[in-house]
Amino acid sequence: MNNVPLVHFLYLAAVLFGIGIFGVLARKNAISVLMGIELMLNAVNINFLAFARYWNWNSLTGPVFVIFVITIAAAEAAVALAIIISIHRQFRTSNIDDAHYLHG
Repeated sequence: MNNVPLVHFLYLAAVLFGIGIFGVLARKNAISVLMGIELMLNAVNINFLAFARYWNWNSLTGPVFVIFVITIAAAEAAVALAIIISIHRQFRTSNIDDAHYLHG
């Protein structure tokens, strides 16, 4: 069986999280921001699974947390996309900088 060290998983998760942070902070398109958030959540999922494997392979704690994070991410994406579609229908843009017009 191929044993990959924990640090490799942590490096991968750190790179994914960094790309997600860049996507959230540098992009103006709301869809790109949502993709950055999803990348950050996937990086967290990699950490959960890596630590669950590192500490105790038979433990279900890591995979259970991953299922919860995936469920929350799906709900977050559905609500956020509904809001973005509503904003796009009203204002014909998905630019986050134009959202300050929504307050009235």
